[in-house]
Amino acid sequence: MCGGDTMATLYELTEDYSNLLAMAEDPEIDKQAFADTLEGIGGEIEEKADNYAKVIREMEKDSEGFDSEIKRLQSKKASIAASIKQMRHQLELAMTATGKTKFKTMLFSFNIQKNAPSVEITEENLERIPIEYLIPQDPKPDKKKMLEDLKNGKELDFAKLKQTESLRIK
Repeated sequence: MCGGDTMATLYELTEDYSNLLAMAEDPEIDKQAFADTLEGIGGEIEEKADNYAKVIREMEKDSEGFDSEIKRLQSKKASIAASIKQMRHQLELAMTATGKTKFKTMLFSFNIQKNAPSVEITEENLERIPIEYLIPQDPKPDKKKMLEDLKNGKELDFAKLKQTESLRIK
């Protein structure tokens, strides 16, 4: 069994399944080596299924933790980006207000210059844009509408209902 000093898990796994969990989380492990290790672990299908589920749940828990950390870091990144934008704006305002729009220090060079020209389209004029200024786009299939129609008995010669199966662990 796993001790308190090793991986903290929701379930106590046998040493074989703890090793299997470590293999499953290692992107360098060959999938065939993983399958062979799994096959080599003894037990009935029910026992194997329980242990599979334990490994899956641990990996799901890790994945959720990564999602939370990604969201936290994205939020922190957005906050830093907003601070950078605000600081740049404040520095530009100060330079413009003092008339010092170009100067050097021992560390940096500062210069306020014109950006490349760009186009601004006002919302109220969107419909008035001539066709030569529009980019044609290929139509996309509306799979939601097709699914709804097929479920309601409509026959479509270009699409059919597809029913798949997947494992649910409760």
